[in-house]
Amino acid sequence: MRYISTRGGVQSVTFSQAVMMGLATDGGLLLPESFPAIDDTTLQRWATLGFKELAIEVMWPYVGEDISREELTDLVERSYATFDHPEVTPVVEAGDRRILELFHGPTAAFKDVALQFLGNLFELLLERSGGHLNILGATSGDTGSAAIYGVRGQERIDIFILHPHKRVSPIQERQMTTVLDKNVHNIAIQGTFDDGQRIVKELFNDLAFKDEYSLGAVNSINWARILAQVVYYFYAWGRVTGGDVQQQVSFSVPTGNFGDIFAGYVAKRMGLPVQRLILATNRNDILSRFVNTGVYQLGDVQPTISPSMDIQISSNFERYLYFLMDESSEQVKTLMAEMATSGKLSVSEEKRREVESLFFAAAVSEEETQAQIAETFRTSGYILDPHTAVGVKAAENFPEAICLATAHPAKFGDAVKEAIGQEAEPPASLQGLMEKETRCEVLEAGAEVIQNFMKTTLVDK
Repeated sequence: MRYISTRGGVQSVTFSQAVMMGLATDGGLLLPESFPAIDDTTLQRWATLGFKELAIEVMWPYVGEDISREELTDLVERSYATFDHPEVTPVVEAGDRRILELFHGPTAAFKDVALQFLGNLFELLLERSGGHLNILGATSGDTGSAAIYGVRGQERIDIFILHPHKRVSPIQERQMTTVLDKNVHNIAIQGTFDDGQRIVKELFNDLAFKDEYSLGAVNSINWARILAQVVYYFYAWGRVTGGDVQQQVSFSVPTGNFGDIFAGYVAKRMGLPVQRLILATNRNDILSRFVNTGVYQLGDVQPTISPSMDIQISSNFERYLYFLMDESSEQVKTLMAEMATSGKLSVSEEKRREVESLFFAAAVSEEETQAQIAETFRTSGYILDPHTAVGVKAAENFPEAICLATAHPAKFGDAVKEAIGQEAEPPASLQGLMEKETRCEVLEAGAEVIQNFMKTTLVDK
């Protein structure tokens, strides 16, 4: 399998090169040249597999030229040994609603599914090359801690994570800042997540800096992140349908960066019987507005009780745009240039209807989020975190949909307590965090400021 850029300036790179490149050198995002077609017989067989066995099968066509099957098996085994549930991503019932729990990893968020794998993958590739990697990423809450836990203590990696100062939950902040390994560098920027994401892209597009300092990406701009997330769509389908290839399912995905739902799109392109992908946003609704109007237009980031979705610039949207524009990198470049200059892009009504044929989109208010947490708890005793509640509410007219639970409710204790009068019992990984020592730098939200901090830190080491 070879990889290309959405903007056409990178052609035929290997899986390993794509992983280490992160953001494509032409400013676009990397994608496989094609998607493997999974036939009905294979789907039925996959439905019988455990999560780890399935992960090997799903990933193998994408990595096979670069990584041996034995190496991939070892990566998968080590990555998911850190999860506290034997199924890794179990499907459970909350009343009459199916919930795909993605929060059983070491940081109690869905990002662990991809970032435990990516951390081990980086380690393998760096051992081969003898190189050193400086990971730079921005987080709206969960990516940062999951990435940090995936690479903490690794000798060949330093990690720099930007989070918006005082705009993540207290638990999310402590999950990052209490990791004191010498290769971990937390930076609270005085701005929003979008500011952090902009800084990351600016520094990756500074090719001289990127090459000299060997920058690597853990945000969902990295294709390996998407690949690992594709697995749980196949897994959930198999658990719900028993491998009946005639049975389609829908998935409701709380999303801000479009990466998680794009993984569902990839699964459908591979042959998974997906009926609808329900795109659930909070009041930062740039994605739901696009699905419903065909216009993708920036607004101001508004803080909410589902902070990991407080995003306006969705970095993975460009990957979907590439396929919507019939795999024309020229059209993508034109639209992204329009977005860069005006803060807005639009597609034709014909294309909008194409989007709407697969995606159903809804923006969920704060009041609706709180009410959904309360209603689900009242009727089933199951506690939703605010992000998952957004997804459940968005799927209210799709009773058969599988709703992705993207974080453990204990990570958002205040919002949960306000809704149901009590906090969720925290898993072992979250206990005692508020009493631990922390380390973090608070810096201005500027690319030059972050670049200088990185240079100084790495010289001092």
